[in-house]
Amino acid sequence: MSTHRASISDLAAQLNLSVSTISRALSDHASISDATKRRVWDLARQLNYQPNQLAAALRKGRSNTLGVIVPHIDGHFFALVLKGIENGANQAGFNVMICQSNENAVHEKKNLETLLNAQVEGILVSLSLTTKDVRHFEDVRRRDLPLVFFDRILESPEVSAVVLDDYQGAYQAMKHLIGQGCTRIAHIGGPQHLNICKNRYRAYVDALRDHDLPYDPTLVHFCDLTLPEGHEAMEVLLRQNPGLDAVFSANDLAVAGAMQVLRAAGRRIPEDVALAGFSNELFTLLTEPHLTTVDQRCEEMGRTAVRLLLDMVAEQPRRLAPRQIVLQPELLVRGSSQRRLPE
Repeated sequence: MSTHRASISDLAAQLNLSVSTISRALSDHASISDATKRRVWDLARQLNYQPNQLAAALRKGRSNTLGVIVPHIDGHFFALVLKGIENGANQAGFNVMICQSNENAVHEKKNLETLLNAQVEGILVSLSLTTKDVRHFEDVRRRDLPLVFFDRILESPEVSAVVLDDYQGAYQAMKHLIGQGCTRIAHIGGPQHLNICKNRYRAYVDALRDHDLPYDPTLVHFCDLTLPEGHEAMEVLLRQNPGLDAVFSANDLAVAGAMQVLRAAGRRIPEDVALAGFSNELFTLLTEPHLTTVDQRCEEMGRTAVRLLLDMVAEQPRRLAPRQIVLQPELLVRGSSQRRLPE
């Protein structure tokens, strides 16, 4: 079976017409006779011709496509953010081109080049764990292309971004653990060059201070927040502090790894060690007990980010000042941390 896809040139050759005549006939241009249009459409159907919508849009100076770069699509968070982005974009008549950086800064840079070559009309980005040099985004600015960051962002007043109030979400989790009588609270944190991890760690430190609890550096372990690294972090923390009575993790995967180690060590949850995470991954309702976590407003973040980007796309000439939108988190208290009945 032939895999050749019929093109306008194929139609032109078989009908002995120019490519421009074929193109005008397919677009129902008034300058082309009805008889010629019928001949063109009859052959197009016979050859199963499919018009290249992207090429047509680009000829008009628009691609009607938005680009998105995410670190990964594993888990609950980014999948739901993308759902919000796609729904918002489709309602506005835009397609979405999605790239994964796989938590790799080099791959992220290639993703960006791919989207620029595809002539997308705007780009949404959540940074990879390893992105420290952000000069590759300067090319987007030079092209005056709308750019919006979400969740993991460039911390600059010059960029437009949609974020959760990570500090407030983490502070609520810490306040809850302290309210349950926990005084030796460990923190499994992420890379501190990322805004989300830095803000969650800062809330951990401030909550201890505000409640007159000492800060102990041996109760803090930074890692890449994967399940295996959460497992390893908990082993280190338990060796250094066998008397710890709670863990607040900067994400749910790492605290799930911590839970495995605590169970193997014979620690009861939450009676001996209370646990709280961040992200509200789906599996947090599958653990026993269910994991306390902070909900990140995933779909709302996606809808808000694409709405902001579309506002920028529509602004001609580009005069829209950088905007940063902050969404409010919600602490979801579940069995992994519930030692006392709520008053």
